[in-house]
Parts: sequence; structure tokens; C-alpha cells
Amino acid sequence: MAVSKRAIITGITGQDGSYLAELLLEKGYEVVGVVRRSSAPNTWRIAHLVDRITLRPADLLDQLSLIRVIEDVRPHELYNLAAMSFVPASWDQPMLTGEFNAQGVTRVLEAVRAVDTSIRVYQASSSEMFGKVREVPQTELTPFHPRSPYGVSKVFGHYITVNYRESYDLFACSGILFNHESPRRGLEFVTRKVTDGVARIKLGLTDSLSLGNLDAHRDWGFAADYVRAMWLMLQQDAPDDYVVATGVSHAVRDLVETAFGHAGLDWRKHVRQDPALIRPAEVDHLIGDPSKARTKLGWAPTVDFGGLVRMMVDADLERLTSQPSRASGRP
Repeated sequence: MAVSKRAIITGITGQDGSYLAELLLEKGYEVVGVVRRSSAPNTWRIAHLVDRITLRPADLLDQLSLIRVIEDVRPHELYNLAAMSFVPASWDQPMLTGEFNAQGVTRVLEAVRAVDTSIRVYQASSSEMFGKVREVPQTELTPFHPRSPYGVSKVFGHYITVNYRESYDLFACSGILFNHESPRRGLEFVTRKVTDGVARIKLGLTDSLSLGNLDAHRDWGFAADYVRAMWLMLQQDAPDDYVVATGVSHAVRDLVETAFGHAGLDWRKHVRQDPALIRPAEVDHLIGDPSKARTKLGWAPTVDFGGLVRMMVDADLERLTSQPSRASGRP
């Protein structure tokens, strides 16, 4: 009988971690999730998986805890999804963002190098690295010009992954993922803020929604599609970096129109623009070119923008209808 593959996922309690855990379990993996010790565990996204996965305490700020988990589990693959991931918060906590997203990546790579260099590593890079974009669309060769402490920290994490690949012959890949959303997205992100707001307005729980820059453009896809690309990267003969995107860009205004329209509402009657919600340095036009991922990985998204927004509005309507008093982002 073939030995099943083992994988470690840091950030397993997040949106991507939960979808990736589902995918790996479907493929017969043993899945070990790394979680930070907390007095109030945030495991609602993986509650349906807890009897099928193993959770181990470790922290990207603690090198020894990472080494111990990797030594104990001896994974075939490690997916580093843990990060300070909410871009606006990175201005409030720039140093902590750097500790997690930059030095934290180094600690993961160094732990793998110390324990077993045959472990294949996936690093979650970000389209926010492109920032003030030099070309449209963005490819794997587009220069980076990050416009937030988050983006800057992700550039470090990206290049330290490349450095360890080239210096120590690690099988280490970076996925430059453009915005990917789902009903499991946190309420602080603009997509969930909009779809949750639409659901609340539709159900009479509120009558307005405050937003920042409606003209910022993003390339939005479905998170469950994107974790499939992560897995495909680690199945290749050689490690490489890939842009993962839909190749189609929409303005926040399009998101608003689609979400309100799906609920039969006129967004102009409910949306208020709040200057306080506009970033100090805005990223205006992110759109990825996924040609390399399509050609080399055979990857393509299965859910388009409209389908994604409708899915999220429906999920928020269902959540609030079944538990109208619940204010959390849990589905």
C-alpha cells in the first residue's frame, strides 16, 4: 500500500488554509495544521475538518517551534500561508507585519533547511508586491514597487524564497496570487464588507455601507481555485514562481454594482464614500497575466467575477437569515 503524502499548512485557520486542507484531504494527504497558541482559537473555517486533520502549536516568530513541528511530522510538502494579511493594518503595525511576512518566511525556510532539504515548500506571495504597477497586466517578470508595509514585507518573503532555492537547492515555489475571495473571507476585506453589507441592507438590518476608493481596480478570483494552483506548483519537476490570477480586472464600483444588483437593490441609495477609508498610498490597477500558470501547470479558474460575487452575497444572506443576531464573518 502506498504511503500517503504528509503536508504541513501554516495559516490553516485562514481562508486559503481551509480550502487547501480540503483539497489535500481529497487527494489522500495527511494534513497537519500549524496554529498559534491563543486564548480564543479562531478555527471556525476548519471546524468541519477537525476530525480529519492534526493541529500543532507553532509560531512564525519562534524558530524552535517550527523546527520541532517539521522534525516530528517530516512532511513531504509545506505550505506557508501564515501572514499578517490585512493590508490596511500593516500601516498600524509595520514592524510586526515585517516579523511575520518577511522574517517569518526566513524562519520557515531555515527550519526546512535544518531538518530536511527534500521538503517541497510553497510560499504565499502577493500581487500587492507590484503596487505602483510598471506594466499592465503584471507577469512573473514585472518589477515590484510595493505601496504598503504589507507589500514591502511580501517582497522580502518572495525574494528570500528565491534566495534559498538558489543557494541551498530547495524545492521552493512562490505563488504570486492576485486577490482571491470566498464566503470564508474576513469581514474586514472589501469583498466581504460589500457582500455582508448588501445582505444586511436587504434584510433590513442596516441601510448604508461606507467604502473608500470605488475606482481602485483588482483582479478577483475564487480562493478554492487558487489553492489548486498552489498544489500544482509543488507537483512539478522543478521549482518556479507563478502569477495566479484571472486576467480580468474590475473596479470596486463593479463589485458594488454586481452585489447590490444581485440582491435587487440600487447601490447609489445605500453606499457612502468615506475618505478615512482611502489608503495612504493606493494601488490603482492590479491585473495578472496567468499565462505561465495556464501553460506550465495546466491551471485555469473555474469561477468568474460575477459568479464569485453572487456566491458571496447568497452565502451572507443565508448566514444572516439563519442567525440574524450573529455579527461575525462566519458562514
